[in-house]
Amino acid sequence: MTTPSQTVGPFYGFALPYAADWELAPEGHPGAVTITGRVLDGAGDPVPDALLEVWTGEAGARGALDRAGTGACGFGRCGTAADGSYRFRLVPPTRPYLALLVFARGLLKPVRTRVYLADVPDPLLGSLDPAGRATLLARPDGQDAYRFDVRLQGEGETVFLEF
Repeated sequence: MTTPSQTVGPFYGFALPYAADWELAPEGHPGAVTITGRVLDGAGDPVPDALLEVWTGEAGARGALDRAGTGACGFGRCGTAADGSYRFRLVPPTRPYLALLVFARGLLKPVRTRVYLADVPDPLLGSLDPAGRATLLARPDGQDAYRFDVRLQGEGETVFLEF
């Protein structure tokens, strides 16, 4: 008999995605930004079946966890599209980064990273060489918008964290 720990996934298409899962803040929320990007494998090909979770750490600071009302929330989940793309609309955290978890085929456990919306003094950023540092910095992409691509391995691999 196969147990869950012996199966290979991902099985994200059932029960995990939910309507507006990428919206941590409603449209028009003051100060909200949109982060878009793609998840790419080691060959630079899109990963069409990844799942990303973002944590801003701001759940209580900006209002209740309210997906249907006017409050903003500190957690969101988004599956990637066929081209590996994802998006989140959120209120930027008061700390300098967002926590991002990536679940994808071939990974037995999610990989963890950070998304910095600005290049600011930070112990983690300060410990990295310029190439590694660049993989954690979201690039401005229009008004109230950023782009952050996740490269799972290979050239330009995103810096992942161990806990």
